[in-house]
Amino acid sequence: MGQVGARGADAEGKVTITEIARQAGVSVPTVSRVVNGRSDVSPQTRARVEDLLRRHGYRKRPAAPGARASLLDLVFNDLDSPWAVEIIRGVEEVAHAAGVGTVVSAIHGRSGDAREWMRNLRARASDGVILVTSALDPTLHEELRILGVPLVVVDPAGSPALDAPTIGAANWSGGLAATEHLLSLGHRRIGLIAGPPRLLCSRARLDGYRAALEGAGITPDASLVVPGDFRPESGFTACTTLLDLPEPPTAVFAASDQMALGAIEALRRRGLRVPEDMSVVGFDDLPEVRWSAPPLTTVRQPLADMGKLAVRTVLRLTRDEQPDSPRVELGTDLVVRASTAPPA
Repeated sequence: MGQVGARGADAEGKVTITEIARQAGVSVPTVSRVVNGRSDVSPQTRARVEDLLRRHGYRKRPAAPGARASLLDLVFNDLDSPWAVEIIRGVEEVAHAAGVGTVVSAIHGRSGDAREWMRNLRARASDGVILVTSALDPTLHEELRILGVPLVVVDPAGSPALDAPTIGAANWSGGLAATEHLLSLGHRRIGLIAGPPRLLCSRARLDGYRAALEGAGITPDASLVVPGDFRPESGFTACTTLLDLPEPPTAVFAASDQMALGAIEALRRRGLRVPEDMSVVGFDDLPEVRWSAPPLTTVRQPLADMGKLAVRTVLRLTRDEQPDSPRVELGTDLVVRASTAPPA
């Protein structure tokens, strides 16, 4: 890729790719693809950019040894969540088929890590960014915009405030389906181990839970809703709180699989059996819950599919094509296994 500068010419007075992109009304990566002879540019855009390149006398600089023609950055807040692996799996499948390399990073919600990632991004000259966090500093987001690097956000933890195409899951209908399943088995006192209330997905799953109860003529009981943080430890603690109620629930819907596994451990330590003494439903359908004891009934969140769609979307943006919708929600499905049964 030619040198990218903030002004129209570099130190030698030669026009930069940034200036060409500005005059053509396209992104910097699009000009780079034209310069490098890539085919994934529309004929009209290619003609406009090539005309500007000829008029300005632009000459491609020699590529650095080992440089890649196509590269995407996949950025997480943290990589210690099992669903991160599922998203990576989906991203890699589509990126590999498209001949695109992927760089995976974690910024840990710290501004220093995020700025280091941005410096590395500029050095790599990535074609696009898939962000699996809403914690990016607004100034860094603005830097991405100035560089013309396309951005797509995958938000399994809730809708971000960034102005970019977003891919999520149908959390409300997932919460509704999980609770309706327990109601259909005959449960009437159903606990909820909720996610962090600041996250949109947590509120949507809670609203789905409440809607199912109200649809069955049951007034939601606030004492049956205990917050967690999506991790097993919080599921364990929240389930213990529910068990200590004067009238414990006969079933629990946990807003993540990890919290559901923590709840099952809390029940085991009390000498209670799943599902004979209490039914448990999770949310995510992580691979390991098929092998839990018992196998977990859960709501499948299509994490790998979200990663696949993110790659397809960001590749469309690199071709200066707009996505069909700025916000896409993929469907969720209830997967019934052995952790739910009628109340004793």
